[in-house]
Amino acid sequence: MWDEVTRPPREEHVRAVVSLALAARPRCGEVVVVALDGPSGAGKTTLASGVELALARKGPVSVVHMDHLYPGWDGLAQAPGLLTTEVLEPLASGRPAAYRIWSWVREEWAGTREVPPCRFLVVEGCGSSVGPAGSYAAVSVFVDADVALRMRRGIERDGEAYRPQWQRWADQETALFTADATRERADLVLDTSSL
Repeated sequence: MWDEVTRPPREEHVRAVVSLALAARPRCGEVVVVALDGPSGAGKTTLASGVELALARKGPVSVVHMDHLYPGWDGLAQAPGLLTTEVLEPLASGRPAAYRIWSWVREEWAGTREVPPCRFLVVEGCGSSVGPAGSYAAVSVFVDADVALRMRRGIERDGEAYRPQWQRWADQETALFTADATRERADLVLDTSSL
């Protein structure tokens, strides 16, 4: 599971998030939503894996990756709304949830994925606690790291093909997080620079 690019999350980070999740009151029906937000390459997916494993000892856990919801390289601002209407609103009203998956290769929607019934829903990715999605998050975590390190991680993870898109995406992240005050509103801010 872990390799030279994706290292395990810091145990103290996992413990901090899990502690907040176990103490949190659900804001999405009976589901405790844990939103792991922050810029690309910060370590959200890595942290989500550790949080998912730890929370699974306490009850059923589902994970939604925001990468599936972005409608292309210019679709970051749309994704929180898609998360809200396709996943969070149905769960809040006790209905089954399913979301469309974006194909980055074909550049179109390509199928859907159901969200299994769960006690905890971990949503990881940029925009997971932004705008309307934020009101459903019982726990909002902002994961960050040094800019150069984040870029190196992103290129190592996604390959050189991602390099031309890096600044294009980073500009959208900056605009989104600034307008929303995402970091300032977070219940917990984690820096993964030392991983």
